[in-house]
Amino acid sequence: MSSALLLGDRSKGGDGLGGGKADGEQLPCCSGWLAGMVDTEEAMAQLRFAVPIVLTNMAYYGIPLVSVMFSGHLGNIHLAGATLGNSWATVTGYAFVMGLSGALETLCGKAYGARLYRMLGLYLQSSFVMSATASAIISVLWYFTEPVLLFLRQDPDVSHAAAVFIQAQIPGLFAFSFLHCLLRYLQTQSVVLPLVVCSVVPFALHVVLTHLLVNVLGMGLAGAAAAVSVTFWVSCLMLLGYVLISKEFTDTWRGFSVDAIKYVLPTVKLAMPSAIMVCLELWAFELLVLIAGLLPNPTVTTPLIAICVSTEAIACMITVGFSATVSTRVSNEIGAGNVDKAKNAVSVTMKLSVFLAISFVLLLAFGHNLWASLFSRSTTIVSEFAAIAPLMMISIVLDSAQGVLSGVSRGCGWQHIGAMTNLVAFYLVGMPLAILFAFKLKFYTKGLWAGLICGLTCQACSLLVITVRTKWSELAEAMLEEKATYVA
Repeated sequence: MSSALLLGDRSKGGDGLGGGKADGEQLPCCSGWLAGMVDTEEAMAQLRFAVPIVLTNMAYYGIPLVSVMFSGHLGNIHLAGATLGNSWATVTGYAFVMGLSGALETLCGKAYGARLYRMLGLYLQSSFVMSATASAIISVLWYFTEPVLLFLRQDPDVSHAAAVFIQAQIPGLFAFSFLHCLLRYLQTQSVVLPLVVCSVVPFALHVVLTHLLVNVLGMGLAGAAAAVSVTFWVSCLMLLGYVLISKEFTDTWRGFSVDAIKYVLPTVKLAMPSAIMVCLELWAFELLVLIAGLLPNPTVTTPLIAICVSTEAIACMITVGFSATVSTRVSNEIGAGNVDKAKNAVSVTMKLSVFLAISFVLLLAFGHNLWASLFSRSTTIVSEFAAIAPLMMISIVLDSAQGVLSGVSRGCGWQHIGAMTNLVAFYLVGMPLAILFAFKLKFYTKGLWAGLICGLTCQACSLLVITVRTKWSELAEAMLEEKATYVA
């Protein structure tokens, strides 16, 4: 087993940051104020891990977005249908199966740190079984998209267009679910550069394929959506082929085995709260857009909140990279029994994530008008976005902090705590206050976002208290007890 970027080769006296060093050898010291603020060696290792994850997530985020853009050139009904369909697919399917894969961050991460390499392959296969089952159930809902949307009082023409857009993505849902299982499997071994190749290359192919199906072959919405399915399968097969062919995974992947069936239930027990944890937060943002349509002047408030949500989602891409980083670091080091390194990793990741969030906020502070004009030519919407921008800056910083803390929860196996925290923070605190501020106090869009900030504050503070009060030594001891029962 080759040494990993973050975990290192402990058999050679590694320091846990990739590449062992001989006993007594001194690493170069970084002098100055920066070294006093953060462990620069750990920070550089985490950046080398996080940047590829950010690029990978941006590529996958952009694949369905490209199809929506191409659909927009077919007509207003097509654009509305593709937009509604994309939101419906994300809320009911993609977010859920992506959340399910979060169980592997705990299981594979700890197993890799504990050198129980064969367990990674078994956990991956058990996740395939779970993800295929979940995708099959969601596919039934997707097939009946049109009657469901009509029941929800959506426009008939837009509902039909959304159904066409979603139904052609049913095959892609299976690929997307398998794809994220492979991502977690590789991520927990600190193999990240292949993820960039297997996401950016398919993204480039997707642009060409969508143009071919929509503009050349004239397949319309069905062609735009079918391109999403094809692209996800290409990416999935590329990653699977890499795992099967590369000699790097000879220890963690020993072929398909019926032994994996025994680990389906333990995987599901972690995967379900992990999926709920992801969905509860995502649904809160989508709910804000729906509530905005009930405010006075919805032609302004709805697109304004939609722009805010899109901006938050783009900023969140950075957080996702560091959330994955700290999840891997914590699970690896707990599995290896390195409690101090796990705590140090959390501290460094938190500082990096907040620093980058503040950088993003500064860009938004000075360029909010330009940014809003990319979404709308309406001077009213641009000026309203400038007014709500200070609240957005607060929410981005809070979202950055809670994203890292959520990664700690996944690394420790506390998905159930994270799910409960999100339920309370967003639906017992954030949403009620958002409705109160927006309608009762008549703060309108600012009130909606202020309520969201209250929810994010509650979420971040709760996760921070949980993390600070964590007894890391007990986690390491529990892992040793689990290790004694494993058959590796």
